[in-house]
Amino acid sequence: MSEAPKSPATASLSDWLEGARPHTWANAFAPVIVGVGAASTHAPIIWGRAVLALVVAWALIVGVNFANDYSDGIRGTDDDRSGPLRLTGSGLVEPKVVKYAAFGSFGVAGLAGVALSLMSAWWLILAGALCIAAAWFYTGGKNPYGYRGLGEVSVFVFFGLVAVLGTEFTQTGSLSWVGLACAIGIGSVSSAVNLANNLRDIPTDAATGKITLAVRLGDFRTRIVWQILSLMPALASIFIAFWRPWALVGLLIVPLWVKASEPIRTHRKGKELIPVLGLTGKMMLAWSVITALALALS
Repeated sequence: MSEAPKSPATASLSDWLEGARPHTWANAFAPVIVGVGAASTHAPIIWGRAVLALVVAWALIVGVNFANDYSDGIRGTDDDRSGPLRLTGSGLVEPKVVKYAAFGSFGVAGLAGVALSLMSAWWLILAGALCIAAAWFYTGGKNPYGYRGLGEVSVFVFFGLVAVLGTEFTQTGSLSWVGLACAIGIGSVSSAVNLANNLRDIPTDAATGKITLAVRLGDFRTRIVWQILSLMPALASIFIAFWRPWALVGLLIVPLWVKASEPIRTHRKGKELIPVLGLTGKMMLAWSVITALALALS
């Protein structure tokens, strides 16, 4: 006899944690860490603002993940997938509860963002509102831009340029070339995490009308683009080294890149691509920590 499906009431804390997709949290932590590192090259670190920036970024990524879970789940995009658990698509949690979880996360991000903006520049509240709107309409609403191949662009902008440069600006009130290089490096590898996820889901996304960048590019070209994007932090380290030679220690991530890219380079598919997400996230976080320390200590 087959096991009866779980009812919404049986969703456990570990189910919710998996639904929040911890393997993507590096996308939130890394830009803030390296943004603080970039700021430290021309001003003392203000730790209270750094913590608030970290809360904003983390709450946003959790909100995005729950919002995607809800929107993809009610559209049926997650009915047949090879990736980690989805709360809505699996039937473990009622869709409206997942939506409330997304809104709650956005609320936390909004409160922390308002506090951070009032400490630095009030107009950043408007930027924060734009970030929340972009997070929801990635897969939400009638015309989600994530279904039109713009997901990686959004990740690059909001979890790269906005997150890194925003962190630097709230610390110092100014921006730098070092900060811009860090933002491009983090934005690119963060986009690579998203692209790896969409590479794995090309068959099911194409079948359900979710036209991601991976669906547009096709399997082969997606793998090429992923390798370019994921190597951008190493190139950023070389660029930053013209100002801060110690930034070259960021090249220590190359062996981790080799390991993370192996399933991509050897044309693995389906569940065999799942480790790429976690390894790429670890590489991104490692680069942000190493680079931030190099910038701060140099």
